[in-house]
Amino acid sequence: MSSSTSTVEAPVRRRSITATRPLMGWRTVDLLTAALIGAALGLVFWGWGVFYTGPLTALQIGYAPLMGLFVGPWLMAGVLGGLVVRRPGAALFCEVVAALVSMIPGTTWGVGVLFAGILQGLGAELAFALLGYRFFGVAAAAFAGALAAPLEWLYETFSFPESWADVPVLSAFAGSGGYYGEWEWPEKLAYLGTMTASGVVLAGVVAWLLTRALARAGALSAFPPGQEVRESRAV
Repeated sequence: MSSSTSTVEAPVRRRSITATRPLMGWRTVDLLTAALIGAALGLVFWGWGVFYTGPLTALQIGYAPLMGLFVGPWLMAGVLGGLVVRRPGAALFCEVVAALVSMIPGTTWGVGVLFAGILQGLGAELAFALLGYRFFGVAAAAFAGALAAPLEWLYETFSFPESWADVPVLSAFAGSGGYYGEWEWPEKLAYLGTMTASGVVLAGVVAWLLTRALARAGALSAFPPGQEVRESRAV
């Protein structure tokens, strides 16, 4: 009677590959790719804005704070830029470029889009900074998407000085109670919750999936996501 010994191999633990050191040493390809990501998503931002203020609003959702569930696509540029470039400032840069590009065809919110883009980018940037620019898996992406929402919520919810209306470039920020000044606090907090959930899924998880798809297609060979795919295929 013969016996055989089977060996069970431990699964390979995937790790996030960071950008080349020094992290602040941006390459030309980093800058160009980040700008391209921002520009491409800026067009997406504009199209989503048309849909959001048109067909989506026309649905007349019964509970207004549920509209926060559809904010996620506007938060994606920062998350995607951070996942691809993986350098300090990438998330903020991509989100600001996207906001600027979306302003060119014209939007309902005017120059307020740029202000919102800065805040959203800062939120995503903060998430990657808290992780030390070392982790870029789906959990990190979801975290960045989640943190991109609160600053935007603050901008949309709270009052801005009425005096700003006298300054043309700042008039978009003026108001007596933000975009939703008539809401009660339970509604405002519910809106924060729906925005954050949308950031986690539509900005974070979707951006991570898009990064993986681009890397597998060979579009990110010069970046850490492309190296991660090559290493996974070599195992």
